[in-house]
Amino acid sequence: MSSDKLIVAGREFSSRLIIGTGKYKDYAENAAALEASGADMVTVAVRRVNISKPDEPMLMDFIDPQKFTYLPNTAGCFTGEDAVRTLRLAKEAGGWNLVKLEVLSDPKHLYPDMEETLRAAELLIKDGFDVMVYCSDDPVFARKLEELGCAAIMPLGAPIGSGLGIQNPVNIRLIVEQTKVPVIVDAGVGTASDATVAMELGCDGVLMNTAIAEARDPIKMALAMKHAVIAGREAYLAGRMPRKKYADPSSPLAGLI
Repeated sequence: MSSDKLIVAGREFSSRLIIGTGKYKDYAENAAALEASGADMVTVAVRRVNISKPDEPMLMDFIDPQKFTYLPNTAGCFTGEDAVRTLRLAKEAGGWNLVKLEVLSDPKHLYPDMEETLRAAELLIKDGFDVMVYCSDDPVFARKLEELGCAAIMPLGAPIGSGLGIQNPVNIRLIVEQTKVPVIVDAGVGTASDATVAMELGCDGVLMNTAIAEARDPIKMALAMKHAVIAGREAYLAGRMPRKKYADPSSPLAGLI
């Protein structure tokens, strides 16, 4: 699989798994999970993770930004203005240009506000950002975001932090089929089989946080997710056997002795 790279906005990544930096008991556990996952990209909630106060524990002390790609995100933003402001501050703080945009609509279900997302994406792209965008599993909005120039489309599998798995595989498949930039399932993964399903649908990657951070053993779960993403990708590339209505014996029945 060494030649099968994930490419986002011209950047190459060996792993198709992206993990987060929230809900871990501390930065040390987060760093250990990242190592076990094999991921080379880690998403960072700019409004919640310390990346600028050197007198307090800092994420950079545990996860080297020279070794891993930091993906600043706008978790906790409910307006386009807040999201744009947050990512502009992140760019000033760390020079980050590849970013993850999410604009939420309601604190109960955390579904994206797609109108605000579209507006914020347009502003960020005009500012020169490479925007990976969290969105609903709606092929129509996914196409609009791609047409705006987003670097990756990131439809939810299920509500953020729910662990329910891929709830609408039909729409995820439609988005994959129509999209030329990477499609990365973002939110809803609960266990390794969910990640495999996403990859078998043809997604280019999977982003997860709670599934690892809230596992009983986050390090072991991170390793499981690494293997799950690889297995799903290889199965998709191999091409599954056709589904059949009736049994088809492994050994032919004709010519029996």
